[in-house]
Amino acid sequence: MALDELTEELARSAAAGDHRALGELLARIEPDVMRHCARILPYHQDAEEASQDTLLAVARNIGRFEGRARFSTWLHIVTANCARTTYRSLKRRAAEQSSDELPMQKPDARRVSVIAGSRLDLLDAMEALEADKPDLAQALVLRDIVQLDYNEVADQLGIPLGTAKSRIHQARKYVQGVLGEDYR
Repeated sequence: MALDELTEELARSAAAGDHRALGELLARIEPDVMRHCARILPYHQDAEEASQDTLLAVARNIGRFEGRARFSTWLHIVTANCARTTYRSLKRRAAEQSSDELPMQKPDARRVSVIAGSRLDLLDAMEALEADKPDLAQALVLRDIVQLDYNEVADQLGIPLGTAKSRIHQARKYVQGVLGEDYR
């Protein structure tokens, strides 16, 4: 999600309280946010829900954007977090709606594309990582989902570069262990 300088300036103005700039900013980022959510979530309706949640989160929290990093970096993080939260919410709703007698089933491979199934598996693995080792999950999201370079990950987390690399490596090993041999 590489945003132009006008978008970055609109974000700074919106963070300072300019409501007109916020409206313009949300209109400008909406297509990029939707594309990013669609890369994370396999179903279009889920990506739309996450996109709307992201735009709402930006509108509510723009005052927290301090401008230390680029707005595009901040937006990547908000978008990834909202997409993951949407996935957890949908999963929880599905579990609540299912009968107590029927165990949770994986999606039927005949009805779900390989890519969609892989994304669901990856989201499940990320959820397990986040529950077990949240510091590793945060580093992995910044590197592999938000696609920041290692230096940017270290800066965002306020940790040394070597620690960031180590966390990312450990997180990848954890996720590979959860996913199994088929995903190596």
